[in-house]
Amino acid sequence: MNWVSKIRQSLEPQAFGVCTMLGEKLRISKNHIRLFFIYAAFVANWSPIIIYLILAFWVNLKNFVNSTKSKVFE
Repeated sequence: MNWVSKIRQSLEPQAFGVCTMLGEKLRISKNHIRLFFIYAAFVANWSPIIIYLILAFWVNLKNFVNSTKSKVFE
């Protein structure tokens, strides 16, 4: 057995057993917990960009509405 296999056998149950342990404690499928962590990581990484785009759209929409109101009442 090479050194990579030894490290892998000792590390995997400790590092990658989190979803299994949570699933057993909460009586939820470990696959659902893994998917939750994947989706949460995706949302957490992309949320600032999504929030920025929503705010940019909101500001442009507000400016557009204000500019059309002033032209109508002139």
